[in-house]
Amino acid sequence: MSKAIRMTRTGGPEVMEYVDVDVGAPGPGEATVRHEAIGVNFIDVYFRTGLYPQPLPAGLGMEGAGVVEAVGEGVTEVKPGDRVVYAGRPNGAYAQVRNMPSAQLVVLPDKIDFETGAAMMLQGLTVQYLFHRTVALKAGDTVLFHAAAGGVGLIACQWAKVLGVNLIGTVGSEEKAALAIEHGAAHVINYNKENFAERVREITGGKGVSVVYDSIGKDTFFGSLDSLAPLGMMVSFGNASGPVPPFSLGELQSRGSLFITRPTLMSYAAQRQDLEDMAKSLFGVVSSGEVKINVKQRYNLADVAQAHIDLESRKTTGSSILIP
Repeated sequence: MSKAIRMTRTGGPEVMEYVDVDVGAPGPGEATVRHEAIGVNFIDVYFRTGLYPQPLPAGLGMEGAGVVEAVGEGVTEVKPGDRVVYAGRPNGAYAQVRNMPSAQLVVLPDKIDFETGAAMMLQGLTVQYLFHRTVALKAGDTVLFHAAAGGVGLIACQWAKVLGVNLIGTVGSEEKAALAIEHGAAHVINYNKENFAERVREITGGKGVSVVYDSIGKDTFFGSLDSLAPLGMMVSFGNASGPVPPFSLGELQSRGSLFITRPTLMSYAAQRQDLEDMAKSLFGVVSSGEVKINVKQRYNLADVAQAHIDLESRKTTGSSILIP
């Protein structure tokens, strides 16, 4: 038996129950993973509340690090004893032990510890595709990145500096502003004190930025469009404040023929070779020390409700993990 988090209904943090589950043997194409650490991400909140629907009852969590205990028929990607990490569906990472499709697992280099591995995959792979594939950034580009002191944001600040990209970050406090600057942001805007779109225009001499990376959603969407230079790209990759409401395509035309995309990691990592290439890129910058993963909050698996409360109240910085 394994302890795991299960939910039979959607709602607040209280719907997550700490229960015993029978994991069973891995099926064809599966591997049994005993977790050493588990990632906590805002997408988990979306599934918990029902913003992102899934059949119930269900597990939660899309990111983990641990050791392979057994493999099912036909598995070639990993073997028992391998240190592995993953980020992706099916949900169910909030568990001591689980069976996972082996095609989602990546062998973790020995020089990266389990806590770092669990904290970096979903957020780090997100930054990897955002910066290298959604838009292939180059030295000298200027971009706006919302929530720059969050888990994804702190990785983005560092990776932008590695690439020679000028990252303007938004944050909600002076403490978070200092954190973003410390991690490589070229400029930081406290959106509780300044209009971020107006400040972006000041910083860029009226030009605007070439790309906006927006994980906030409803509250920042139109300000993000107003921050873009003509022909700029709006990358809406999250909904922390709620989903973006319907809008007219004329909003893009009137601001200078803007582009917009709504990407997900699952689409970019759907092919095994793409996943391996993305992971190799992430492992490289983390192993070299160019990008440091900041595990700022640790919770016991049984205390996952508090982790969600802290995440939703924006009390967290960097990455949060569960210890099984």
